[in-house]
Amino acid sequence: MGDLKPPRFVLRIVAAFSRHGEALEWGKSQLVSQWGPLALESPHFDLVETNYYDDEMGSGLKKCFWAFEELADSSTLADWKHSSNALEVECQQLSRWPESRPLNLDPGYITEAKLVLATTKDRSHRIYLRDGIFAEITLQYYQKRWTGAAWTYPDYQRADFQAFFDECRGYLRQQLRQNPA
Repeated sequence: MGDLKPPRFVLRIVAAFSRHGEALEWGKSQLVSQWGPLALESPHFDLVETNYYDDEMGSGLKKCFWAFEELADSSTLADWKHSSNALEVECQQLSRWPESRPLNLDPGYITEAKLVLATTKDRSHRIYLRDGIFAEITLQYYQKRWTGAAWTYPDYQRADFQAFFDECRGYLRQQLRQNPA
């Protein structure tokens, strides 16, 4: 039998997308007020791999990532997803944008070995956490690079996304060295 040990803290991230820069800024400010300052922020990437969201969010979507300064306990991932879902509803209720869903917020985390995302959708490769929330290992860090699986969304396999995840992983490793507890 193995020894039980608490897991190391993780780098909390959010994937955010919208066609409205103001909606992205609103979402970022709301999350910063809840989870603290950002450590890293990606550029706004064109989301061209899918038109899945066009009906409810419009076309010309921009996607960005925010990584939060304070490391977090991964066991609270379901709480993060509920918080981000509530913010999406609040953004919608502001009625500042014409779309039925002006902002999408997908929380997750990065460890030294993987990128995990929270979702409300069950699939064969997702593990149920609690309260309607599932977790998916979207990428693994293997042989000094990010690698996807059969289910990994095409945009997460982009070199520019993965370059940002490399920065995040570097930040996490630095924080873990400074605070190894």
